[in-house]
Amino acid sequence: MTRYVDPERARFGAFRRLPDDGPVHMLNLVRLRNRAAYADGRETTGAEAYQAYGRESARIFKRVGGRIVWSGDFALMLIGPEDEVWDHCFIAEYPSARAFVAMVKDPAYQDAVIHRQAAVEDSRLIRLSPRANGESFGS
Repeated sequence: MTRYVDPERARFGAFRRLPDDGPVHMLNLVRLRNRAAYADGRETTGAEAYQAYGRESARIFKRVGGRIVWSGDFALMLIGPEDEVWDHCFIAEYPSARAFVAMVKDPAYQDAVIHRQAAVEDSRLIRLSPRANGESFGS
């Protein structure tokens, strides 16, 4: 079974080639490991490692103009693979794709992301372009 934790170089390039004309929403679905998998062998839970990632990356996230615009608790997969269960579900907003790239390239963020890599068993990160809400499906 393929696991997704970090973006592949080609996908990150595709992300950067998309138009950058306004806010970017990033849908995050994250499944944590029971035990974190640090390269140096330190012992902690996936939840504790992910909390460390959140603490250490928060100032960079805020500095580039990021904010969480939606979060929720996973309840049930109604349509889709039943084994896809997510521990964290949220949408992060960035003022631009450039802001997201600036965060990812920041040396302090690169230090913090080690905790995310140790914590995450699987994830999905989906770039969305926000638009006005409609009153029906497909609007």
